[in-house]
Amino acid sequence: MCSTCGCASGELRIEGVISEHAHHSHDPSHDHHHDHSHSHGLPFAARRLVDIEMDVLAKNNHIAAHNREHFAEAGILALNLVSSPGSGKTTLLTSTLTRLAPYFDCAVIEGDQQTTNDADRIRATGVPAIQVNTGKGCHLDAQMVHDALHHLSPNNNSLLFIENVGNLVCPASFDLGELHKVAVLSVTEGEDKPLKYPHMFAASRLMILNKIDLLPYVSFDVETCIANARQVNPQIEVIQLSATTGEGMDQWLLWLEQQRCA
Repeated sequence: MCSTCGCASGELRIEGVISEHAHHSHDPSHDHHHDHSHSHGLPFAARRLVDIEMDVLAKNNHIAAHNREHFAEAGILALNLVSSPGSGKTTLLTSTLTRLAPYFDCAVIEGDQQTTNDADRIRATGVPAIQVNTGKGCHLDAQMVHDALHHLSPNNNSLLFIENVGNLVCPASFDLGELHKVAVLSVTEGEDKPLKYPHMFAASRLMILNKIDLLPYVSFDVETCIANARQVNPQIEVIQLSATTGEGMDQWLLWLEQQRCA
């Protein structure tokens, strides 16, 4: 049970294989130390919840640091794509991979509660992908990514895209070891999303405004949305594109190249 958001991870499967994480969380460093410091002044139940949440996040961050070291040693650029369901993350990925795969090694970790539909769509582009089904879990965590990496084995100096479970709340708190979070927001969702879910946009390096081909048909104020995002994160970068028509995709590919060079 994830104490931070209350979701259960007991149904975790990685491409049909029940992970160790479904039964217990396995720290790759085998460090089983737990911080039992307490927040005094709170009722016991509240103190206990705070202690458990701190322990869960501290352990996740420890494994994320391990993942990050692995990525750095292998020269892998890892990006964590986050959004609400239906923003067009998978369509964006397939469009991106169709353009990039002939020139760069790419790999994808797909996060969903059930089905391998998205991983199947990715593999149809010729790019290796592995599906992590979280069951009732509402986000990926660092351990899931660590386990998936051992199954996927991306090449050195490759681009690794991690498509998180559709959710603008819990994935903001869980570092996976990625270089950056990329928040994908479609114009069908409303320009107030960055204010409603500030932690996600504050944690993201880039906001992609997707489905701009639909702007003539929806009530969406682009400038207000960008202003809202920069209200919670003044440094956030913004790219407007349509993964369906291809408009703005060159700017996204240029951004990816800049991250590779950096």
